[in-house]
Amino acid sequence: MASSEIITLSSPNFSIIFDASDNNLVIKHWGAVIEYQGADLQAATTNSVAKSGFDEPLVTGVLREHSRGFLGYPTISGHRNGKAWSTYFSLTKVDHTDSTLTAHFADSFAHLKLELSYQLNQFGILKASALLTNTGGDDYTLDQFIYWLPLPDRANEVMDFTGRWSHERHPQRHPIRYGLSTREIREGRSGHDYTIAQLALAGNTEFAHGEVWGLSVAWSGNSVHHVERLATGDISIGAGELLEPGEIILAPGSIHEIPPVIANYSDQGFDGLSHNYYRWLRARPTHPTNVRPRPLTLNVWEAIEFDHDSEKIKAIADAAAEVGVERFVLDDGWFNLRRHDQAGLGDWVVDKSVWPQGLAPIIKYINEKGMEFGLWFEGEMINPDSDLFRAHPEWILHEAGRTPPLWRNQQVLDITHPGAYEHVLSQVDAILSEYNITYIKWDHNRVLVDAGHLGQAAVHNQTAAIYRLFAELKKRHPKLEIESCASGGARIDLGVIDYVDRFWTSDNNDALERQMIQRWTGIAIPPELCGTHIGPRPGNQTKRTTDISFRAITALFGHAGIEWDITNAEPEELAVIKSWITLYKSKRQLLHSGKTIRVDHPDSNSFVYGVVAQDQSEALFAIAARDMSDSTFPAMARIPGLDPKKIYTIKVLTDAGKSKRMQVKEPAWMMNPEGITLSGVELATIGLRPPILPPENAILIEISSAQ
Repeated sequence: MASSEIITLSSPNFSIIFDASDNNLVIKHWGAVIEYQGADLQAATTNSVAKSGFDEPLVTGVLREHSRGFLGYPTISGHRNGKAWSTYFSLTKVDHTDSTLTAHFADSFAHLKLELSYQLNQFGILKASALLTNTGGDDYTLDQFIYWLPLPDRANEVMDFTGRWSHERHPQRHPIRYGLSTREIREGRSGHDYTIAQLALAGNTEFAHGEVWGLSVAWSGNSVHHVERLATGDISIGAGELLEPGEIILAPGSIHEIPPVIANYSDQGFDGLSHNYYRWLRARPTHPTNVRPRPLTLNVWEAIEFDHDSEKIKAIADAAAEVGVERFVLDDGWFNLRRHDQAGLGDWVVDKSVWPQGLAPIIKYINEKGMEFGLWFEGEMINPDSDLFRAHPEWILHEAGRTPPLWRNQQVLDITHPGAYEHVLSQVDAILSEYNITYIKWDHNRVLVDAGHLGQAAVHNQTAAIYRLFAELKKRHPKLEIESCASGGARIDLGVIDYVDRFWTSDNNDALERQMIQRWTGIAIPPELCGTHIGPRPGNQTKRTTDISFRAITALFGHAGIEWDITNAEPEELAVIKSWITLYKSKRQLLHSGKTIRVDHPDSNSFVYGVVAQDQSEALFAIAARDMSDSTFPAMARIPGLDPKKIYTIKVLTDAGKSKRMQVKEPAWMMNPEGITLSGVELATIGLRPPILPPENAILIEISSAQ
């Protein structure tokens, strides 16, 4: 393919420009919309010839090949038993529409074909995917495939996310320095330390302003994210699946589907980036809120753990029904031998010593209280003390006869084994078929190490297998909802999101910790997919005691629920919970469809955030004091996102409880029970004076059109 062609894909807020010339494909631009184009973009972007350099300007293309003179990190690397280690792909054909481009490459020496596709949707989300074909007569080992996108010179910072159990998704930000900046996940799941999106920033990007380019691996196994600045000045961002040695070997004629990546761009800060993700995800026909409203959920794990006493569970169900819970989830401990965490995983049959009549009586009891019933599974795991392990000790991920170290007294079940896969599928299917279960919480409580299958690395195939299993369960049970839990928030990514309906955001329900965890999980995941529960007092993880109103307001901004033995709650607390649930039900349409706003607030000790209706008719905001304010009077809380010309009524809601104060008298606007009126521009530009809140307290503000 020797001709030259400039090809542009555009959405209302995103453009990507390709140059298909000289048997190569180059990305000239991705990001801000380019509405008008001249004739000489190629000339305008061609480098000069430097001293001590190549004799002609090099065009290395999207595959970044060493054979073309590229000296940075390549797109593809692999070999045929040490041969064909260097590729030189030629572009043979390009198919494109207004929103898609598929480039066909071939390397006649390495005997490979590559089909690289880009799909841009109306929401400004770019999906890149690839198919690699072995056209040779012997095996080809794929070591790595990284999707790369160029960054403009003005991109000067990188931000990603780090964390650990009960402390997920905390941002870290630093300059883009020369060399390769890398974040890797090698635990066989996306992980607590997973960067849900790698972000490149220009200038002083914050929530409401600045440019941000994001790239995410749509995959739940091992992954890698890069940002690279070369000595030439070129900057690029890349991501892909991280492969173990020999994990992907293509037999002659075989085709390997490479896990895709998702690219996103905003010139309106982090909130603009999130808005793109949310609109894309919410447009899916199977998105949960396109099926029905999100039910208020109670999970009993922190209330009973392994103590499955039916009378105690009934008492919790009675209290749950009284306050308005809509879904009741029985967690770990219902199956054979599961009186502790040292036995039972793998045997998904009801423990008759605890439930002599099976689960039917308790499910009937809960259903008659007006609540749906959900159940916990951890189908990818196995305890050595289980009937399954005794029958099939070879059905664990392992290598060379070694047994991986235990984690929570369990091993990883190798569901790439057809027998192991069928065992899990059939036992889970049998439970779902026998009982009226509409929801399962699917856990994944350990990392994968030495994850081999018959001598070959197996993380990729294990990940593909759980996707297949989820899809098959939903095919057999069309109304089933699946919650992805992995020691809390360790499998939250843009790959498994197509198979599940909810994420357990973190095992940490401490409201102060959740303020940060939920804030940054929301960079890519809309609130209706994030489990946000009122936890007990004190918190199960931090042992911190926070006021019921702070816990309730924090839990409101998501798929709300309860993780607490509310039979131990005080009458005043139960009254708040009941009122809060009523509020959630009245506001969930707004919370789960509106535009999320995280205000760039001048006092970092407090968060100001909320949701504005898409038609700007209403909003719900919180002001949350995480620590003491640095000044006597807290900084004005701006409320952006509303119609600047419209007049709104503003009032404080106490349906989630009344928070504490460090003051003698409330600000004047809070003392009018009917509320006050301000314009949208006044709210966005001037704002409201918050009360003086002690740390770990919050207020809830309702804003509605007065016209």
